[in-house]
Amino acid sequence: MDLLYANDTQGTYPPSWYAATAEAPDVRPAPDGDITADVCVIGGGYTGLSAALHLAQAGVSVVLLEAHRVGFGASGRNGGQLGSGQRLDQTKLEKMVGDGPARALWDLGENAKALVRDLVAKHNIDCHLKPGIAWTASDAADVADLHSYAEHLQQHYGYDQISPLDAEACHAICPSPDYKGGTLDMGAGHLHPLAFALGLARAAEEAGVRIFENARVTDIRKGDPAVVTTRTGRVTAGHVVLGCNGYLSGIAPGVTSRVMPINNFIVATEPLGDDAARVLTRDIAVADSRFVVNYFRLSHDKRLLFGGGESYGYRFPEDIEATVRKPMHIIFPHMKDVKIDYAWGGTLGITMKRLPYLARIAPNILSASGYSGHGVGTATHAGMLMAEAIRGQSDGFDTMSRIPTPVFPGGGALRTPLLILAMTWYAMRDRLGI
Repeated sequence: MDLLYANDTQGTYPPSWYAATAEAPDVRPAPDGDITADVCVIGGGYTGLSAALHLAQAGVSVVLLEAHRVGFGASGRNGGQLGSGQRLDQTKLEKMVGDGPARALWDLGENAKALVRDLVAKHNIDCHLKPGIAWTASDAADVADLHSYAEHLQQHYGYDQISPLDAEACHAICPSPDYKGGTLDMGAGHLHPLAFALGLARAAEEAGVRIFENARVTDIRKGDPAVVTTRTGRVTAGHVVLGCNGYLSGIAPGVTSRVMPINNFIVATEPLGDDAARVLTRDIAVADSRFVVNYFRLSHDKRLLFGGGESYGYRFPEDIEATVRKPMHIIFPHMKDVKIDYAWGGTLGITMKRLPYLARIAPNILSASGYSGHGVGTATHAGMLMAEAIRGQSDGFDTMSRIPTPVFPGGGALRTPLLILAMTWYAMRDRLGI
């Protein structure tokens, strides 16, 4: 089964609230015949678009190939949360790589947030970027952990944008009976993810990037130059950038043994009007401390956008709405009868350690993927880091590429049957704090 087509129609955005409210341009043509460029970027999500934009702005000729539509994958379907730091918290990073490298990774994560904000402002991207993410917990132990982590960031990283929330303060923002407290990070943010991707694409084209859609890559021939083949054309380029995240199967075996796809799901309710205050009293996003994270926010038309539930393997469940309603009703019992207007799924790339995998898979072929649910900032930043590395400025890319990224049990070949076992194993490690 081909993941690119397992749940979706060729060249068509999924029926999400994002697709319904974003202004997508007409479909761009597929490549026809032989094309040459300095760099061929594969993947039209945040990673590829950012790499292409930054390269073109530096005077590099770039061709970008997207198998469906720009922003078709996780970049256009996610929860829209722009988180601080890395996906793994700093205390775990300190134990994993040491204090100095952990600080460098924190700084790169903060640079990623700043980059997104700068791109939105510089290119006038209308994606409803707003500040604030609350991290919430459902038991006293998790609340204490969140408070301790906020204090750690304040004391050891000088990060003063995060503050603890006791139960009363938490309920004043998010009146869910399930949550007992948490933290509020006003240095983080949230946005309309597909609108952000489309804005990056527009900026990239204005800088000179040639974007082709419905351009499924069938082969990459390594060499100098490299040759990238699609169903309708061929691109010869001095460098290749892979920005395919969960959709890499078949073209980069060394990456797919470390980055595996999982599916996550989101619903958008009908507009809530005044009842929106029973969900959130402030225009922030929320993510909780469960292993399978629930995350939500209000849209600009006052819908609840609620993400919850995962599946491992290629196919989405037949009833996505029912899948998401289960965790949503735990958080908001009063919403059991609310009408759902949109329900969609998306595929993201994860790694064993929930940290991105950046690598040179050949001297002139770079890859970044495996953002593990932290991709709005990290993927955008990774694209820029690859662009800089191609131009000889590789410090940031090298720092990220030194993150240890073990192979999943079974590697790429057996990932479908073994992914559930791998995630179960990782869940136990996470809960035991190993």
